[in-house]
Amino acid sequence: MRTPQGGIFALGTASHAYLELDLAEGLAGPDLVAAISSLREPRTTMGGVNLVAGFRPELWREAVPDDAPSGLAGFDADLVGSDGFTMPATQHDAVLWISGSAYDVVFDVARAAIAELACLATVAEETSSWPYRHDRDLTGFVDGTENPSLVDAPELVLIPDGRPGAGGTILLLQKWVHDAPAWEALPDEAQERVMGRTKPDSVELEDKPPDSHVASTDQERFGKIFRRNMPYGTVMDHGTMFVGFTAEQRPLAAMLEEMAGQGDGPRDALTLYTRPLTGAYYFVPSTESVRRAASVP
Repeated sequence: MRTPQGGIFALGTASHAYLELDLAEGLAGPDLVAAISSLREPRTTMGGVNLVAGFRPELWREAVPDDAPSGLAGFDADLVGSDGFTMPATQHDAVLWISGSAYDVVFDVARAAIAELACLATVAEETSSWPYRHDRDLTGFVDGTENPSLVDAPELVLIPDGRPGAGGTILLLQKWVHDAPAWEALPDEAQERVMGRTKPDSVELEDKPPDSHVASTDQERFGKIFRRNMPYGTVMDHGTMFVGFTAEQRPLAAMLEEMAGQGDGPRDALTLYTRPLTGAYYFVPSTESVRRAASVP
């Protein structure tokens, strides 16, 4: 059995950084894959920091064609709902997700990685994140209530042995900015109907509206995902980094379509108070595949 990159399931880390990278013009994609894969030994961490590397599906397929999941594609076109609500496509070539117990070590490792890759890639998007009230997002609700346990998650979100990309997983990364004044103007009961859950203890409402966030992202309907969402931003400009993993791309894509109002149901009511600024899919290979990619000339 292949081993997933350890940081995917390393819960409890207090500081996070997401670096999305673009290959420099005129350079070869496989060189970037090899360089990123060489940043660390796949089974170790650097200075107490988890470093997870993901690649644009087409770039990974170019570099390691026999280890690329079939049918996986980048987020290359905006997703537009029936009323014009848009989830933008901002696909980049690679992502580094760095997490640790404190921001100083995350900061140092991020700078070292950027310096190491400077001849091959530029940083197109940088976001820093941190936990809020243990397990809540900046709406005040618990985030990740439906997450599978760490015992069950690998079986559900890692590509099974015997298939291309085994031990790897598919990542959807989106940055959602919140309209905090509009959200906080709602009474708690109205917020709960938007979410489809109670605010204090995250119990699903029996009479949740069809446009509630829970109804729009029902994992029993679309399939299981494993979320590592984190708050990001400043006092005046903040939101949620959606960090979702799955073994198949379709559950993630179907949830986005439903949220945008492309499906049979209404647009997700939560999107009246938050909107995505970015959107990208990445393939996160197994540690064995990363090691192999690092050794390719």
